[in-house]
Amino acid sequence: MRLTRLQQLTCALLAFGLLFAACGGDDVDASEEPAPTEAPAEAEEPAEAEEPTETDDEATDAEEPTETEEPAETDDEAIDNEEAATAGERDFAAVSPIVEAFVADNELNGAGLIIVDRDEGVVHEEYWGEFGPDRISLVASSSKMITAGVLLRLADDGLLDIDAPAGEQAGWPEADPSITTAQLLSNSSGLVGLLDDPTYAPYICQYLAAGTLTDCGKSILSTPADDADVVEPDTKFRYGGGQWQVAGAVAEAVSGKSWAELINEIYVEPCGLETLGYNNHFTQIGAGGFEYPDEFDSDPSVLEATDNPNMEGGAYVTTGDYAKLLMMHLNNGMCGDTPVLSPEALAVMHSDRIGEVYNGDAFAPGSGYGMGWWLDRETGRLTDGGAYGSVPWLDLEDGYGAYLVIEESSQLGGQLSEQLFDVVEAAMAS
Repeated sequence: MRLTRLQQLTCALLAFGLLFAACGGDDVDASEEPAPTEAPAEAEEPAEAEEPTETDDEATDAEEPTETEEPAETDDEAIDNEEAATAGERDFAAVSPIVEAFVADNELNGAGLIIVDRDEGVVHEEYWGEFGPDRISLVASSSKMITAGVLLRLADDGLLDIDAPAGEQAGWPEADPSITTAQLLSNSSGLVGLLDDPTYAPYICQYLAAGTLTDCGKSILSTPADDADVVEPDTKFRYGGGQWQVAGAVAEAVSGKSWAELINEIYVEPCGLETLGYNNHFTQIGAGGFEYPDEFDSDPSVLEATDNPNMEGGAYVTTGDYAKLLMMHLNNGMCGDTPVLSPEALAVMHSDRIGEVYNGDAFAPGSGYGMGWWLDRETGRLTDGGAYGSVPWLDLEDGYGAYLVIEESSQLGGQLSEQLFDVVEAAMAS
């Protein structure tokens, strides 16, 4: 009974956190202006801007444009100064007081913020309290966009048809023949979701470190015990739950590789990630409830290795590594010169599938869902907020992304991100 109670509390955590995310409280990031790119440092080099023998009129003319427009500069100097001036225009000064006050008021152990630009890479990074660039955090449902990307990559490689029956693709003749991988990844499979019943007995293997991912996913898609509770696919948005474990099992089946091998080949090696991994911590650490399991404390080694990682909420990562994944989404699926996902795969992930396919809403008319990403239908903003307060966010139109991480709850992560969103948007727009 003790194990079951822990599962119930932990599942309730996920259910609460993800509902909060769906209602629009779960996305934003920001950080501090990087000192090496500030315009004043570049302005000291051109003699024209600081020549003591200039007349007053000449000095006035040179004051502002010298970094990018001084005719005496070399071509290289002009390029360097133009880039510095552009970066210097972004003012993130309003971010730190907001986060500092929030961390103090809510007695958090800290926070991390990172912002990336499609062309310039990391444009801002800042940490508070115990957080720093090397801190590894459990990110709960901010795992979903990572998981979905693995399935889309297998589709890119011709190993998977996301619109064909998932069980058939995996070679499970006893599995439900009506559910596709696309439906699994868009929370539209009809299987029982987290908010329907977070401790649904036929799917309980998704929270256990014992067993294997393939066996767990196959059993969820094949069990007759859920027949009375399953609804027709593509008729209802049922967030989370066992359908994500099924998706991961399908990935292993069609690729012939373990989930750890897939993560390493698809993300870690091409993108130069140092910390990304998956486990199934829900029954290993933590006392349940709505709080982050403090026992983790940036140390994945406190968890026993598992062959049944949790697909929708088992990832852990640093801010910098998560930012590299956001950059991949902003750069047509490329990590540097290496393709990770095709532009077509990204378009599928980022689109509002539930709205397009069955006119569905993710709990509210203004909220859509693709594959791993929530979509704000008014702003176009994509998010993948997690139950512990992590909030990744993409603005595809303006070409930037952000990642906020705390180690507490979705409610607090949502509150902080809402305070930061407009500030970050204004800084990036400048």
